[in-house]
Amino acid sequence: MSGVVEAALAELGLTVPQVVPPLAAYQPAVRSGVYVYTAGQLPMVDGKLPVTGKVGAEVTPEEAKDLARVCALNALAAVKSVAGDLDRVARVVKVVGFVASASDFTGQPAVLNGASELFGQVFGDKGVHARSAVGVAVLPLDAPVEVEIQVELVAD
Repeated sequence: MSGVVEAALAELGLTVPQVVPPLAAYQPAVRSGVYVYTAGQLPMVDGKLPVTGKVGAEVTPEEAKDLARVCALNALAAVKSVAGDLDRVARVVKVVGFVASASDFTGQPAVLNGASELFGQVFGDKGVHARSAVGVAVLPLDAPVEVEIQVELVAD
């Protein structure tokens, strides 16, 4: 049975995917007290990247925004893997996004809105968060976008 958060995702036509397996020596998410910190989540779908390249060159900003949303879903899967239930999320605290950018691309904040808007849609006021949007030269596997989040859980 899905909870309120997963029902909100379902209304958007989305489901929480399986946790993306780590690409190296780390865990997808770690809990410390009432906080869960995720590793950077790539926009993997069924074990592969649907698109690769730099935003503003091979990847359009609109495509990248959609990919940031996929990263956010993968981050929720990582949170669920340690929290057990997404309804335990008291709030999304911080979102950090990395955008593999062409040298003249400056629209990183708009790209990361794909993740931020999803959190707002599924968590309401609990989805309002602090955020950093960073342009970088390259990401793992030539991914266009990577997102990590920190959430606070309802105390046990």
